[in-house]
Amino acid sequence: MRMRDLDAQKERMIRIHLEDRGISDPAVLAAMREVPREAFVAAEIRDAAYDDHPLPIEEGQTISQPYIVAYMLEALELSPADRTLEIGTGSGYAAAVLSRCAASVVTVERLAGLAQSARHRLETLGYTNIRVVEGDGTLGWPDEAPYDAIVVTAGAPEVPAPLLLQLAVGGRLVIPVGAGAYDQLLLRVRRVGNDDYRTESLCGVRFVPLIGEAGWHEGKQ
Repeated sequence: MRMRDLDAQKERMIRIHLEDRGISDPAVLAAMREVPREAFVAAEIRDAAYDDHPLPIEEGQTISQPYIVAYMLEALELSPADRTLEIGTGSGYAAAVLSRCAASVVTVERLAGLAQSARHRLETLGYTNIRVVEGDGTLGWPDEAPYDAIVVTAGAPEVPAPLLLQLAVGGRLVIPVGAGAYDQLLLRVRRVGNDDYRTESLCGVRFVPLIGEAGWHEGKQ
């Protein structure tokens, strides 16, 4: 597909699937316009890059639909100075969008192959404020905590305690939580004091399970 066609599809996606559905944060919309989603999917499905649904990537994982990426980032209430943490790197697409809205991004991926390919892709595309690390995302990345915003791109049985502890006071955590895999509520948790957190439900979502010590155990979800 010609680049001109992809650009037209991107603009249609932004207008119909983002703006017309309530996404209004100028920084998020600008980031969604800037980041080339086609660079984060396999060549054979690039013509579907701006369709508003998840697409398959390596290791049996998915790249989230554009609307839910924008919705979650808008829910983080980001500012340009924010230090952020993403759990679940996948292809690196959401980290790339996040990096256009914040000062820095640490993104944690448990699957070595995905972490390696995302790191290479992001470096090749010139994203210099993203650090891709391999590890158990349910434990966060304490080396660079606290974070002003944390976003989790997989569904947890409950909010992992390590992520709460790594939020700065005033920070926001957006995470899918549910008793069953693939069927969750998207929550926003605010740390309003050292030991004071406020939680609100945003919408129903369907994400792959968050696997790890403070999430689902492999094969048990």
